[in-house]
Amino acid sequence: MIPKVTCCIRSLAQGVQAAHVLDGRMPHSLLLEIFSDAGIGTMMVASRLEAP
Repeated sequence: MIPKVTCCIRSLAQGVQAAHVLDGRMPHSLLLEIFSDAGIGTMMVASRLEAP
């Protein structure tokens, strides 16, 4: 799990707006994450603080 989180953090630091970690063993997990309100995995989003 640590390599997955490390890659997500690195991607967010390089400008990706959101990264998702999904269970690939569950059928249609990508579709459920993208198209359902509840989601099925873990979504990490970038937080950008703007200078005043």
